[in-house]
Amino acid sequence: MKLLGRQTWKFGEQVFLNSTGTAVGPMESEGPLGAMFDVKYNELHCNEKNWELAERRLMEDSITSCLNKAKLSNEDINFFLAGDLLNQVVTANYVARANEIPFLGVFGACSTSMESLAVGAALVDGGYANRVVAAVSSHNATAERQFRYPTEYGGQKPDTATFTVTGAGAALVSREPSSIKITSATIGKVKDFGIKDPFDMGSAMAPAAADTIAAHLKETGNDPDYYDLIVTGDLSAVGSPIVKMLLSEQGVDISKNHRDCGLMMYRPDQEVFAGGSGCACSAVVTYGHLVKELQSGNLTRILVVATGALLNPTMMQQKESIPTIAHGVVLESTKEVLK
Repeated sequence: MKLLGRQTWKFGEQVFLNSTGTAVGPMESEGPLGAMFDVKYNELHCNEKNWELAERRLMEDSITSCLNKAKLSNEDINFFLAGDLLNQVVTANYVARANEIPFLGVFGACSTSMESLAVGAALVDGGYANRVVAAVSSHNATAERQFRYPTEYGGQKPDTATFTVTGAGAALVSREPSSIKITSATIGKVKDFGIKDPFDMGSAMAPAAADTIAAHLKETGNDPDYYDLIVTGDLSAVGSPIVKMLLSEQGVDISKNHRDCGLMMYRPDQEVFAGGSGCACSAVVTYGHLVKELQSGNLTRILVVATGALLNPTMMQQKESIPTIAHGVVLESTKEVLK
């Protein structure tokens, strides 16, 4: 691994995404990508007695699916990198308690999917691990209770609000050749453009996404069209036009190949306000859909930039603005067969 510029890691030739696993809730199952997911539940409890246990079940299911595809067990994994949106990344903590894999808790809000994947790839590339599992989860009801209003309250939301994805995604990273190679990652900087509205995360996160994309392109020397897709995590219908505008002002045009996971997740007629969000948003779209597109040859090279709002309820009550971050990872197709 070598450092390109200030914030981009260029990995060696032997860092691969070997397998992935996904688990989702009912709204996600009914969306346009529903057939791409491994485990699907038709109700939010996911056969558990409360929302938090449901989210834990989703993360466990995604990891099980990921490892089953690779024909591996927990004992074959060196490190487990995981995070979620709940206080003290409690979902990941309790899953780690059960699987007994050496654990590093990771938090970057909804950017955690690519943060954990980037760090996992760095550990493998540096020789500090043979196999790493990176996983994230989110749940609409747990996020609503912690960050907004309990669902039972029935509070109304503006059209700028996003809908937290109920789901989880896991990825196995190792030096064992497979159909997808992890070639580079750009670690984002915290950006804050003064947005204070927790119901408008898209506007808050767009500057962080633009900053990371611009830094990645500058430090790698690549043009936007080097990638089949530049995919953001959950900027939604509000933030997606803003990131394109901000980059255009810097002379960078991503209008032809930009997609947003929050807009890919649901059908237009599903009631999700401005689109999907949450840790699982970028994770299930990437690990469930985009990896299959890479495997099939429909895509050759993609840059996935997961975006996160680094707030908590106390900061919002104190009228603080919302700091945000974005981390990018490049995935490339190879000639191997994905397990």
